Amino acid sequence: MNNKQELFNQIRSGNLEAVQKLLNNDPALLEVKDERGSTPLLLAAYYGHTDLVVFLLKKGAKVDALDGSGNTALMGVCFKGYTDIAQKLIDAGANVSQKNAMGATCLIYAVTFNRKDIAEMLLKHGADASVKDARGNTAMDLVKEQGNTELEELLKQY
Repeated sequence: MNNKQELFNQIRSGNLEAVQKLLNNDPALLEVKDERGSTPLLLAAYYGHTDLVVFLLKKGAKVDALDGSGNTALMGVCFKGYTDIAQKLIDAGANVSQKNAMGATCLIYAVTFNRKDIAEMLLKHGADASVKDARGNTAMDLVKEQGNTELEELLKQY
């Protein structure tokens, strides 16, 4: 197994010590991509490893790096619901209005998966609620389609 494969395996398992050692020995691994185009930061965020996310950001990982589908780490946590990681990524300068290959944004993911706390966080940090995805839907369209009155009320405030 090469260092790249080892790094991604250690990230999946949440082994901070092993990830630190691998990156200290080979700093170029910070922005390598796996078979899906994910960087170490994207993968650590997706798997919910807050300590790894903090470490990778401190090492200088690109907060808005894109995977093979055009998703960012912030998009992944909006889908998964990791509020603490979402805040850390936003604090590190993540683009809250980035669109992926399907035109979806972090806000669209947050409302689609009923992540109210994350949706509110995104809106407070300037997420554009008027953006339409590839099917022509805004976050509000999706919320109304789901009949989610709580999120509908939140979106109306912005």
